[in-house]
Amino acid sequence: MKKKLLIVEDNEKLLATMVTLLEDHFEIVTATNGRDGIDRAKLDVPDIIISDIMMPEMDGLELCRRIKKNININHIPIILLTAKSTPERNMESLNLGADAYIPKPFDITILQKTALNL
Repeated sequence: MKKKLLIVEDNEKLLATMVTLLEDHFEIVTATNGRDGIDRAKLDVPDIIISDIMMPEMDGLELCRRIKKNININHIPIILLTAKSTPERNMESLNLGADAYIPKPFDITILQKTALNL
């Protein structure tokens, strides 16, 4: 049985690419912004979440913060993706409870392996 993966990404092309590249390994559900991502996480309770940081309505950092504060879903590992990678942003993400931080553009095999390991 495949693990359930929630991908939260506002770029439709990148979202479709990630779904295509990860669907052999995971049952995938998607959301296109952080607010919808929170709702999907509560509804579907995925085994892992991959989220972009920069998104409309609610960014990935706030999504991570809210998930880690919710006792019903705070156990879900979170991988954050960002185009603006700095050591400060990386540390902020990890301090919020993110389990991994991967800068864009990313190597899909690294993303796959990180998700599978978590």
